[in-house]
Amino acid sequence: MNYDLIVLGSGPGGYVAAIRASQLGLKVAIIEKENLGGVCLNWGCIPTKALIKSASVFEYIQHAKEYGINVGESSMDFGAMVKRSRDIADGMSKGIQFLMKKNKIEVIEGFGKIKAGKKVEITAADGTKKEVTATSLVIATGGRSRSLPNLPQDGKKIIGYREAMTLAKQPKSIVVVGSGAIGIEFAYVYNAIGTKVTVVEYLPAIVPLEDEEVSKQLERSFKKSGIEIMTESSVESVDTTGELCKVKIKTKNGEKIIEAEVVLSAVGVIANIENIGLEEVGIVTDKGKIVVDKFYQTNIPGYYAIGDVLATQSLAHVASAEGIICVEKIAGHHPEPLNYKNIPGCTYCSPEVASVGMTEKAAKEAGYEIKVGKFPFSASGKASTSNAKDGFVKMIFDAKYGEVLGAHMIGANVTEMIAEIVAIRKLETTGMELVKTVHPHPTMSEAIMEAAAAAYGEVIHL
Repeated sequence: MNYDLIVLGSGPGGYVAAIRASQLGLKVAIIEKENLGGVCLNWGCIPTKALIKSASVFEYIQHAKEYGINVGESSMDFGAMVKRSRDIADGMSKGIQFLMKKNKIEVIEGFGKIKAGKKVEITAADGTKKEVTATSLVIATGGRSRSLPNLPQDGKKIIGYREAMTLAKQPKSIVVVGSGAIGIEFAYVYNAIGTKVTVVEYLPAIVPLEDEEVSKQLERSFKKSGIEIMTESSVESVDTTGELCKVKIKTKNGEKIIEAEVVLSAVGVIANIENIGLEEVGIVTDKGKIVVDKFYQTNIPGYYAIGDVLATQSLAHVASAEGIICVEKIAGHHPEPLNYKNIPGCTYCSPEVASVGMTEKAAKEAGYEIKVGKFPFSASGKASTSNAKDGFVKMIFDAKYGEVLGAHMIGANVTEMIAEIVAIRKLETTGMELVKTVHPHPTMSEAIMEAAAAAYGEVIHL
């Protein structure tokens, strides 16, 4: 059983790498111990967005009167909402099965462990083992929810993201620890369907990787919707012996105890690199991540790694891009290395958050003389008609050359809008070229043009 390429893991890095390799004429096998599509498709990106859509529809119904529509009494069916999410994930997983067959990729079920000589030992669910070999191996085993010593996940009262999307019943109260994308999205979902939500963040601002103005706006929007935000705070311990969890939180004003039915630990992702043979083969790791070159080869020729096992952004679209570049290099092509400074980040709460490039603070610290333009959705015709006036678009330009250094958006549909900025940064479009690019009216995307115009003193509708 010899292949040109074996991929360990079928997440958005692994299955995309396998398909691209097959397109390039390689004989490919993919090894998966659980579900095709990995965490993203089965337990992350896709099912969470399904939950978010259900929550937003429920939210729409609660505010129907504002649109001139009278709706009778409505209620939330939490079980049906969870079932819809799981059904969508299952359907997408079946779609990946179809793509594997279409591209003649052999799917081998089991746990793969790499060995010297470009071999992989596969242990099936029944304990039987077999060995396969390949010219090249790609490790795409992904990541999992990070567990902290003071937040040991028991799957019932202290949970990770998997349990958060499949709870048997809706909790009346939840404490979300961590305000990155995962924590914030679940905070939105549960608050929108009526759960009392408290977000605890160790750093001074929620969504701490975002521009400071975006973080402040999201905090205002969340507080307005009834979410309690505790920044510069840390969970010291959780007592789960009673009916409710007693969460001891250290704040800048002293200790506070909050009671909640459930505590969601959303403090990041840890790479799945244990017991897959790295040490035996001699593959170098650093701080829990596999070390690779710009085309994803490890220190051992023929062994590659992509996705969450690397010290790059833990995002599905990053893993997919890495997978394509990796196998194109393996196939003898000459791909361009991935520009990690032009990776969009999206958080699918309401209002949505999207960004790419430098924050205003980072641009200043890097020594740029900058032009900053900001356009609020309160001045947008489309936002007004949609009752979605919260938020803004903020553009940052290099004053000397007009380079788009960064874009930061918060508002309805901004996760769809950010791709425009990624494209123009790739094409090295200048600020004034963006100002002169005609945007359709009325759309939310006009705010991009208007924010650019604001930076150059040409804004019309503000």
